[in-house]
Amino acid sequence: MEIYLVGGAVRDGLLKLPVEERDWVVIGETNESMLRQGFRPVGKDFPVFLHPDSHEEYALARTERKTARGYRGFAVDAAPDVTLEQDLLRRDLTINAMAMSAEGRLVDPYGGRADLEKRILRHVSPAFAEDPVRILRIARFAARYQRLGFTIAPETLALMRQMVAAGEADFLVPERVWAELVKALKEPRPAAFFETLRDCDALAAVFPEIDHLFGVPQPEKHHPEIDTGVHTLLCLNQAAHLSNNPIVRFAALTHDLGKGVTPKENWPHHYDHEHKGLAVLETLCERLRVPNAYKALAMQVARFHTHCHKVFDLRPGTLTDTLAALGAFKPRHSLLEDFLLACEADARGRTGFEERPYPQADFLRGAARAGAAADTAPILNGGLKGAEIGEAIRRLRIAAINDFSKQQPKG
Repeated sequence: MEIYLVGGAVRDGLLKLPVEERDWVVIGETNESMLRQGFRPVGKDFPVFLHPDSHEEYALARTERKTARGYRGFAVDAAPDVTLEQDLLRRDLTINAMAMSAEGRLVDPYGGRADLEKRILRHVSPAFAEDPVRILRIARFAARYQRLGFTIAPETLALMRQMVAAGEADFLVPERVWAELVKALKEPRPAAFFETLRDCDALAAVFPEIDHLFGVPQPEKHHPEIDTGVHTLLCLNQAAHLSNNPIVRFAALTHDLGKGVTPKENWPHHYDHEHKGLAVLETLCERLRVPNAYKALAMQVARFHTHCHKVFDLRPGTLTDTLAALGAFKPRHSLLEDFLLACEADARGRTGFEERPYPQADFLRGAARAGAAADTAPILNGGLKGAEIGEAIRRLRIAAINDFSKQQPKG
């Protein structure tokens, strides 16, 4: 069996980066011969198998031929006479079109190593344009490798623009868009994902809610960067600095969607953008089939982020109701800590505010502890019933939080 290590493991190994998973390509075999040797098939669309011992993925060398629009419109040929070079030619980027033999010999027919050294993301062949998911993958690689100085080759960016102009981005299915977005949110510089999509004109087609934020002004006093889209990406990178959790990063990304629907005559002010953004966020989440954990936090951050920023001025009742909505009095279901991270990212995601302290977070934590510590036993064991119990507990917590607030320095 002729086997080569391929793709990301080769690329990241040459970059001296940690290799998280290894993929292999097999030359000269068939489905039947792989099964006879104990490999377990897992590929629905492609001949991919799991090794019986290591459980790593082994794929038969294959070529692909475009047959229809979209990423599923391919005919696959995995005959035993498909060569390693043919298999590598179908891949997206030169830095992903390298292979390594068992003896450590690098197979690099398309200049991947040279592009690694030059820090260039370049497509292997014109066949790149046949798969719209590659637009998202290039953007994701930008999010991963921008910190290392990688840029997109001009001819590759031009090809991506041609793909968008030809309508290929319209054939991206929600599952693939969401899968690539989650991966991008986990990268070191997730904002580069959206910058790249905007550079190739794909942002409007794939994430119109984010695209609508660019060119929308905010008051310069509070937002020296002025542009709401710029602010959003600054927030996203701040969230990446504060947290590795993609759920927090998604909430930071989507917290200001309501500003994208503000009437122009109201610019640069955005009255009630928190409430208006909920419907926009709902549309985005429904279209991309966003998991509940992501949606739940994003909704609360969109709704309450200005409450958090102005927490020192909130009435005790408003503060108590906000904490209750965040589940702060039910530790097992609390969104408070993730909420505070997203709000801090919002506050710091402004030009010149990157290192500004955010005392609101500690104040809210203290208020939550005070409200949770209120002794509710007399109410629960009293004669009240139904909604009366909830209202009595609410008043008790308002009093406890009011006492806490009076003892705290403001700002």
